[in-house]
Amino acid sequence: MADSLVIVESPAKAKTIGKYLGKKYIVKASMGHVRDLPKSQLGVDVENYYSPKYITVRGKGNILTELKKARKKVKKVYLAADPDREGEAIAWHLAHSLDVPLTEKCRVVFNEITKDAVKNAFKTPRNIDMDLVNAQQARRILDRLVGYGISPLLWKKVKKGLSAGRVQSIAVKLVIDREKEIRQFKPEEYWTVTAILIKNSDTIEAKFVGYGKEKKELKNEEEVHRLLEAIKGKRFRVESIKESQRRRNPAPPFITSTLQQEAARKLRFRAQKTMAVAQQLYEGVELGKQGSTGLITYMRTDSTRISATAQEEAAGFIRDTYGEAYLPKKPRTAKKKSNAQDAHEAVRPTSVLRTPASLKEYLSRDQLRLYRLIWERFVASQMASAVLDAVAVDIRVGEAWFRANGSKIKFPGFMKVYVEGSDDQKAKEESFLPALEVGEYLKKKDIVPKQHFTQPPPRYTEARLVKTLEEQGIGRPSTYAPTLHTIQRRGYVLLEENRFIPSELGEIVIGLMEEFFPEILNIEFTVNMEADLDQIEEGRLNWVHILDQFYKPFQQRLGKAEEEMEEVKVKDEVSDELCEKCGSPMVYKLGRYGKFLACSAFPDCRNTKPILKQIGVNCPKCEKGQVVERKSTKRKRTFYGCDQFPECDFVSWDRPVPQKCPRCGSLMVEKKKKNGTLIQCTQCNNEEEQEN
Repeated sequence: MADSLVIVESPAKAKTIGKYLGKKYIVKASMGHVRDLPKSQLGVDVENYYSPKYITVRGKGNILTELKKARKKVKKVYLAADPDREGEAIAWHLAHSLDVPLTEKCRVVFNEITKDAVKNAFKTPRNIDMDLVNAQQARRILDRLVGYGISPLLWKKVKKGLSAGRVQSIAVKLVIDREKEIRQFKPEEYWTVTAILIKNSDTIEAKFVGYGKEKKELKNEEEVHRLLEAIKGKRFRVESIKESQRRRNPAPPFITSTLQQEAARKLRFRAQKTMAVAQQLYEGVELGKQGSTGLITYMRTDSTRISATAQEEAAGFIRDTYGEAYLPKKPRTAKKKSNAQDAHEAVRPTSVLRTPASLKEYLSRDQLRLYRLIWERFVASQMASAVLDAVAVDIRVGEAWFRANGSKIKFPGFMKVYVEGSDDQKAKEESFLPALEVGEYLKKKDIVPKQHFTQPPPRYTEARLVKTLEEQGIGRPSTYAPTLHTIQRRGYVLLEENRFIPSELGEIVIGLMEEFFPEILNIEFTVNMEADLDQIEEGRLNWVHILDQFYKPFQQRLGKAEEEMEEVKVKDEVSDELCEKCGSPMVYKLGRYGKFLACSAFPDCRNTKPILKQIGVNCPKCEKGQVVERKSTKRKRTFYGCDQFPECDFVSWDRPVPQKCPRCGSLMVEKKKKNGTLIQCTQCNNEEEQEN
């Protein structure tokens, strides 16, 4: 007979832990929170020390009943929710609902769901940490006061269904501020001149640097013509060769934000998907005879710290697999960031010996791809630095100065396993130069002048926005993915070509908040609030006092806004199209997955249709239609098809381009490569640089 009840959040976690604990334990899932603030009212008594009014979460009544029945059959209850503030609050709510005294040592926490970690956690249960609970309560109540204070005002003055929140409002403001920079940006012209030189059968690319010993930027075509005249008929001579060696260190193991960023870059995962798949890997996956096994450590963390045991196991694996030379002279230790809570280890595999190849038959495609990313990043983080030989060759032609740069990998080190991705589209693969000697002349093959214009700062991708939020100290690991999801769901931002642009609605709402609630959008205020929440967690500040400091001036601003804020009507943008059912103009509407067209005669006519975005390419199959951008129904993935569908069934996951293959005349499409975007023929696989 079982004598203990263990409660976790999910059935997957329950199954994995149950396997490790044995028959003396009943393991059940609460399916997350069982109590929360009511949705229909504020639920906070501000006159009575901000006392929250908790109610049973709708749909959790049967779960609570089942847990109470199980509770009566055992002597001991253990609450094993996730090891963070949210998990502590879930444990506290469960203790209240099941009449578990707070004096009882009922709380068990573990950073990884492995047999040793789980069994050790149950040897040292502790009391529920009320400082952690109070920090979570303070955040929840603070967000409720802001949301339920400003949202009804926005409903009344702007549009029904709107909401406002601390972190989400700053995220939207960041997107809007970036858009303003782009609108105000004035491009400046500049030119590059590249000499294509030959030595034997090797090609060398050298770029113009300046005249004599002075660097010179080419700002217009006239300056380019002067350069070309100056070097006309002159020979290219190698003046100097500078060789150097540089070391490249590996990136540290993942924290929540860097995991989301890298999964976006390399796997094209949205932040919410990354966290959902990581949760599955953490809670446990069926591994044949091994049963359900937790594969990674807890994925909500801001620390790059790893345990000595994990480090030793990694060192042994690297030594056996790659050799002693691939180990650093001493184990790597990551520096703690100033604003990091450092409550948990970095995101890493629970055992480095579970290689991605060994798990291939047990994991789904998405699970395997994310696990491989986490595994490779962790292994690489424990490996020796890479050593690169770099060569800079200065070449003279008359008074003009050109430079060719090249490098090669002398020792790959960690790069044998993993190289961190980059948001920089200009990143290129390593280039190599042939052996050259000072004083030798190189044959000119071509001179290529090219006009450029400076570019505005790029719009935020999910990865860039998460990185910015983290760098600014806004939010915490658990808030990034929900924040990005919320600002899109509310229609404050749109995601076009994987980049955020603000909607008109978003700009209106943030404009009103800047006028009436500037502190909510003040980054320093939000950062200080996060620091206060951290100090509540550490038992240094009183949570009621912090709420009181915020709420009294906020309440005064609410009153002023109620009186002075003018109503703003968001008008639907009228399109050029007419409804094919009733003839009324079609208007642009914003839905869950972006803009669509709807009949302006709604509700009398409910006709809607997607917006077809032409890309300037004729359909290669029927030759009558235009290729348009579409979204797949299930995953909302971008693809390209003929606008004459269903008469023409042409589709392509890759974006077609107007130019035809110079070899066979077939359709060419864009292909993402390590050195940028190339275009590739769909028939003969010929690759070309894309025309500007």
